[in-house]
Amino acid sequence: MERSVQADLGQVTLSYTQQGSGDAVVLIHAGVLADWFKPLFDEPALAGCFRLLTYHRVNYGQSSHVVGPVSVIDQARHCRWLLHYLGVERAHVVGHSAGAAIALQLALDSPEMVHSLTVMDPALSEQRDGPPGLPPFLQAALDLLEAGQPAPAVDAFMRNVCGPTYRAVVDAVLPGAFEQAVADADGLFHQEIPALLDWRFGPEEARRITCPVLAVAGGESPPVFAQRQHRLLGWLPHAEAFTLRAAGHLLMLEQPRALAEALAAFPSRYPIRD
Repeated sequence: MERSVQADLGQVTLSYTQQGSGDAVVLIHAGVLADWFKPLFDEPALAGCFRLLTYHRVNYGQSSHVVGPVSVIDQARHCRWLLHYLGVERAHVVGHSAGAAIALQLALDSPEMVHSLTVMDPALSEQRDGPPGLPPFLQAALDLLEAGQPAPAVDAFMRNVCGPTYRAVVDAVLPGAFEQAVADADGLFHQEIPALLDWRFGPEEARRITCPVLAVAGGESPPVFAQRQHRLLGWLPHAEAFTLRAAGHLLMLEQPRALAEALAAFPSRYPIRD
């Protein structure tokens, strides 16, 4: 994986990495870990066939850490700015979890830039009964952060979303990633999670996305992600499903080769023509 480079986009600076040539594939990472997609850069099925690009989103890793709200629309705008900066007019866009929400928003706001879309275990709003509020596990994690315990807060979040053994996988595949997540915890809990809770995406928005879409779910992910995959298949005009076996929400850390092959096969069916 090539070293990261800083892109000064005026209002924000984004740290990005790219390698290879061919059609551009843009990888938008999930919350918590800035380097979720690093393992895919070592997989020839993907990195050897495309111009592969990923970046640290605002409030993560080596990119700008900003004050104040950062919406999903803002995050999609940052991605668009980066693509313009790099001269990418059209791309295959891949998003994971919160990154999938940003990818969907990018397809809504800039359809001319999104040739195909892959959304993996997406963060979608759930319909809940009763008064609005954080899910209990998120409130518990936020309480830990407010008590000055960012590492336990990140751990509580990851255990709920990725399972109790997540840390062994993260430490083995991405050494130092947990420590970076602790450094980024304030942005995760105070900016990203509120933005996701405010973001709305339903059937009306989905009907506006006319590009091919691959809806990916981890076979061992919490059941809510398979439910979201099913919802997207019913909402999106041109969507198909793929389930990554023997992987949970840590998709690219647990099964990088199988995921890379799936991510390469889908855009290969829809080459970008100049």
